Amino acid sequence: MIRIPDHPHSCSSEEIIKSLQTSESGLSSTSVAQRKQEFGLNEIPDKSRKLIWGILFKQFQNIMVYILLIAALISFLTGHQVDVIVILAIVCINIAIGFIQEYKAENAMRALKGFIVPQCTVIRDGKLLTIPSKDLVPGDLMSLSAGDQVPADGVIFQSHDALAMEASLTGEALPVEKNTNPCPAETGVADRKNMVWKGTFLTSGDTLAWVTATGLKTQFGMIADSLYAIPPKDSNFKIKSDKLAKQMAILAILSAIILFLVGYFFQEIPVNELLLISIAALVSAIPEGLPAVLSIVLAIGSYRMSKRNAIIREISATESLGTVSTIVTDKTGTLTQNTMTINKLWQVGGHEVSVSGEGWEDKGEITGESADIASMDQLLEIAAHCNNASISVNESGKYQITGDPTEAAFAVLAKKAGVKKELTIQEDFPFNTSLKYRSAIVEKSGHLFKFYIGAPENILKKSTLYMGKVGTKPFGPKESTLSHEKLDDWSKKCYRVLAVAFRPLNGKGSEEEEKMIFCGFAAMIDPPRPEVPGAVSACHEAGIRVIMATGDHAQTALAIGKAVGIVLPGKEKVMTEAELVKLEEADFDKAIMEVDIFSRLSPLMKLKIAKSLQNQGELVAMTGDGVNDAPALKQANVGVAMGIMGTDVAREASLVVLADDNFATIVKAVEQGRIVFNNARRTSFFLITTNFAEILTLIVAIGMGYALPLTATQILWINLVTDGFCDKALATEPGMGDELKNPPVNPRENIINRDILPSLFLNTIFMTGLAMSGFLYYLPQGLEKARTIVFIILAFTQLFNVFNMRNLKGSAFKVGLFSNKWVNYALFISVSIQVLIIEVPYLARLFEFQNISILEFLAWAFLSSFVLWINELYKLIFIKK
Repeated sequence: MIRIPDHPHSCSSEEIIKSLQTSESGLSSTSVAQRKQEFGLNEIPDKSRKLIWGILFKQFQNIMVYILLIAALISFLTGHQVDVIVILAIVCINIAIGFIQEYKAENAMRALKGFIVPQCTVIRDGKLLTIPSKDLVPGDLMSLSAGDQVPADGVIFQSHDALAMEASLTGEALPVEKNTNPCPAETGVADRKNMVWKGTFLTSGDTLAWVTATGLKTQFGMIADSLYAIPPKDSNFKIKSDKLAKQMAILAILSAIILFLVGYFFQEIPVNELLLISIAALVSAIPEGLPAVLSIVLAIGSYRMSKRNAIIREISATESLGTVSTIVTDKTGTLTQNTMTINKLWQVGGHEVSVSGEGWEDKGEITGESADIASMDQLLEIAAHCNNASISVNESGKYQITGDPTEAAFAVLAKKAGVKKELTIQEDFPFNTSLKYRSAIVEKSGHLFKFYIGAPENILKKSTLYMGKVGTKPFGPKESTLSHEKLDDWSKKCYRVLAVAFRPLNGKGSEEEEKMIFCGFAAMIDPPRPEVPGAVSACHEAGIRVIMATGDHAQTALAIGKAVGIVLPGKEKVMTEAELVKLEEADFDKAIMEVDIFSRLSPLMKLKIAKSLQNQGELVAMTGDGVNDAPALKQANVGVAMGIMGTDVAREASLVVLADDNFATIVKAVEQGRIVFNNARRTSFFLITTNFAEILTLIVAIGMGYALPLTATQILWINLVTDGFCDKALATEPGMGDELKNPPVNPRENIINRDILPSLFLNTIFMTGLAMSGFLYYLPQGLEKARTIVFIILAFTQLFNVFNMRNLKGSAFKVGLFSNKWVNYALFISVSIQVLIIEVPYLARLFEFQNISILEFLAWAFLSSFVLWINELYKLIFIKK
């Protein structure tokens, strides 16, 4: 019976062979078939893919939709068929908006999915075979070479100078050296150098490894599977909008009850008639357009974000971005470019030489003293020839490297210097893990030379001469001291330093006896993205804390944190997982709130950090691109994944995907999120004001013993047409420009809060008072004419109220009365329609209106404008104070 060891990285080859019942010749065909039945295919099921029916059904899971459906049922039972049709049409529009947006996001997600290795090379029955990677089973012997992606987890049996890039799993920015030495059982995933992991790839060398885990049992698979154990959370916006819907439903019910009681006890209206009036008021009091306009607000925000390269997978996440108080970000590929860039050179006896340019683009300049630059010729020639990396540009215009990123950095350096790979390379030797350098034999002017690039300590030990500004001289103690001082200085600044050397070949002596000529040091770093410091600064100004949580080394993380501005004065501290696990819960929570840089983290620790922040009241956005980021991305209130460099697992765990892998894009998305919240507030406030004024007008009229001042159809028309154009126009407001200069919106702050109640009260009283004045003035001339005037007043006060809503905390004139063209169009259309339905005889009869003179129309429209002037006075006196 096959037994997979709990800690295969701590087992010897003999123990692995015995446990997995395999051999150095691989498995037999018979045992493969049996194991495939026992362990299944080497696949990770895509449980998160949204089906079209699932996306559609989700749109119905909204409290306001339920309320509207109940209202439609009541209207149907009471014979208001027009109301039924209109309400159902609104429900369909609302569902369609949400469905289309999320369906488009899912299509964009599928387009972003990366290439998954379909085949791999194994040894079975002693033969080298190419098979589909899904057919791998535990005990299989994988054969991996430079450039190969690893199709399953495995323990290494043989390794020849193998280096693996594991950033997607561990966060380690540099290739990791692989060997066959067993590790202690407690060794973390990032430090198990005798293991290879599914989803990573070899950058150089080759290796043979026995498969120890496939499918969901791999590290990659376990992280993917753990995501489904994290329960889905309602978005912040859904919670707020559901609460708003409940508030509106309660107010509508209370208003209908009050209307019924007033009519029953004070006017003695027959119960059956009063019941119909109350039901009509109930249906009318519900802001039917609210769900549709909230969906439109989110859709517009989502569209604007997509134009800024932020794809919104779930439409409600659009607003949630505006309320985040903490962004937890990965380092490699998120804050940095995920490239190795050489930007400093040095030779003994000379000064530092700077190299400009970043990333894989071969544009840049070498600057410094002319004598120092001139003496670098030999170093640059070695850089051009002692590498086996190639750089190309793919169809999307992105740089793509083949080989070790470190070697690619030297190739880019040579291109910047204008040095071509012109010499004949007789033999190329990949990086040797025991000698700690790579080398190449080249022919130059009829002579053979060996070029070296490698670890400074090893190169310096073997150097007897050095090349500098004054030619070649002996490399003595003084030169050694200078070299080690420079090495220490650069290392403290978190540069990765490599030494460059050469020697003429004479065909004699072993490698240990050969004497090198030291040419100098090259300092490289994975540079920050140029736009990140500005984005981090914008976050701080907006009251958003930025935390780095990475799997990379502590000093590297701290250096990058300082470079991009995450580390603030007095907080220059970094904590590792080893330090965090020793803390009690209270001390852990305190550390999470005080420290901004965390390094050498496992996926579970990132998840724990996200939970700790949430438990302490923070609304968290998590950005990342690797498999190791996925659990925290799922746990966060808003997971933000990288679309290009990001893994499928990370993207599937997120609500937002950055199509350009640019950290700065998250800041733009936060700004749009805040605009979305403000637009949701102004459109909701706009709709509620009308409904409050309408229901209060009905209650006052019935309480005074008069007939209803509006029919249910007339009220519905105001709600859907007068409001229907203007609320959509308010949803397009571009923002005031100061969204990132204010602290985050409190996640507990409701869409309708206490701050706007005075203005709501003021508007409602004015609109109701003016409507009742017009109603009582014209009632002696007939109920239809009185209702016509009330309709004009309520419609036009709400149209003028649009300007109040454009700036809730300041003057409408500050943003410009005509600065939003969509508001202008909406007002023009709404006014035109109101005039038509009153003046066109057929429409007037349909809505039970009576024609009035132009003078009367203009007079009441002018009086309605005072809702704007009263609000301007209120804002000037009270809000400014």
